[in-house]
Amino acid sequence: MSHSVAGEPPSAGRRAAPMTTAVYSAAEWDLLTELPGRVLVAAASPGPGRPPRGVSAGLAGLDAVAAGRAFDSDLVRAVVSAIYARHDGSSARDERLTDLVDLLAACRAAVRVLQRRADPADSAAYRQWVESVAARVCRASAESSPADHRFLERLGGALALR
Repeated sequence: MSHSVAGEPPSAGRRAAPMTTAVYSAAEWDLLTELPGRVLVAAASPGPGRPPRGVSAGLAGLDAVAAGRAFDSDLVRAVVSAIYARHDGSSARDERLTDLVDLLAACRAAVRVLQRRADPADSAAYRQWVESVAARVCRASAESSPADHRFLERLGGALALR
């Protein structure tokens, strides 16, 4: 049973923060919590050979992010909770969000963080969940292009899933 810092059980209906989040520095946690959104934006953005996406693709991506709440991984559930808990109103609209080279570098950095700090099962679940966000965005279009397949392959490689 989880206990609060004072040794008391958490209030009914409220879970104590998973211990998995305590092992990450602020910069590492930011990387892990921002990556799913960056992947969603990149997957939904048109690129060379990739068709423009409609609202349904963005909604599919948001649904894939939210689906992380049901994962059997404390890490994935903690990341989703952190994403939904953010109310800072900032919208970091810079080129870094959609630049594929930067995104793949961020994926590789997240893999290194996970290798150092995460339970192997949590690491695998997180990486598969992030990839599923992109896959659901790409599948939401009427047709998936060869460029979409290349994007997903490169993303899977950067996430050490291939």
